[in-house]
Amino acid sequence: MIIDMHSHIGCIMNFKMPKENLIESMNKYGIDFSICSNCESAAFDHAGKTLPYTEQKSQEETYAESISFARNNPGKIAVMPWVKPHYEKVTPKLVAMIKENLDITAGIKIHPVHSFINFNSPQVEEYIKLAESFNLPVLTHTGNSLESCCASVYEMAQKYPKVNFVMGHMGLGTDNTEAIEMIKKQKNLYGDTAWVPMESAVLAIKECGADKIMFGTDNPIDGVDTLGTNPKGERSLYQQYFNELKELITPEEYEKLMYKNALKFFKLEKLIEKSPQ
Repeated sequence: MIIDMHSHIGCIMNFKMPKENLIESMNKYGIDFSICSNCESAAFDHAGKTLPYTEQKSQEETYAESISFARNNPGKIAVMPWVKPHYEKVTPKLVAMIKENLDITAGIKIHPVHSFINFNSPQVEEYIKLAESFNLPVLTHTGNSLESCCASVYEMAQKYPKVNFVMGHMGLGTDNTEAIEMIKKQKNLYGDTAWVPMESAVLAIKECGADKIMFGTDNPIDGVDTLGTNPKGERSLYQQYFNELKELITPEEYEKLMYKNALKFFKLEKLIEKSPQ
């Protein structure tokens, strides 16, 4: 079994990730279950420029689309609302939607870069408190920008010990060592493998323990074949996870990374039982 706990749907900016692409990619590359968030909640581009309001959707709109997608693909998809802490707030409607769809809601997704807001800001804290109220984890993009720096996530993990945090990418654009050290130190802090070199994943498992790292990919950010080839037509790094990695860690560690950790962490057992397989 393979669970991808970091995938997406939605089309905005240069992101072209229609729902059909995710399902097709999962079927093609043997992904049994994916947790996705809708990138159409992005409010800023990569340079911090506000996206045209005509292109933006509210956090409730994108969450509703994600919910529909999951309901139409039972046993294959769970969702995270991609929230918008810069322009929006925790609303009664959002709370009600989570409550009504808790069975398919795996966590809260925050993208500090595309929200152009620091992860340790008061606005983001409101969503962390929301996650805590539902006993949901928080998945956040981490990278080498001020908004998404690993130190801010570490700070919030210390401040909210009852909330589990996942450092998406374990510091995208870095050598991952800072994130790995923080995950090692903080009990409620975890990492995923989205665009993480295989060697860093091996180091993370060695330093943090096999229970702290989960398989995630950003699929299908580069199209249906994100897990097979990169945009240049070269072999995707995820092929190393499917193949070479098996020789570098134990079978037990590999199973934990690829599905057992996510199964337990996100409480997916009942959802996966609904699979029509």
